Amino acid sequence: MFNVTQKFVRILETRADDMVEFEFAIGEPELFVELMMPSAAFKEFCATNSVSLLPPKTESQNDWDWSLHQALHQRFKSTE
Repeated sequence: MFNVTQKFVRILETRADDMVEFEFAIGEPELFVELMMPSAAFKEFCATNSVSLLPPKTESQNDWDWSLHQALHQRFKSTE
């Protein structure tokens, strides 16, 4: 059953400009949106939403999946 009271965060990157890139999910960690905000706002966001922090993705998880964050940091091979 989908539990809307469960909220999850997976940190993707903490940038040098104090911005935190992260995934935020409600109910299921696999269904997420990518967000970015200043670290102070991120800490407040996490506290307000009582999130569960998820571990970083493993290489095997990244093999079949990609995100906007990954698209900015790696080149994808052309299928041509």
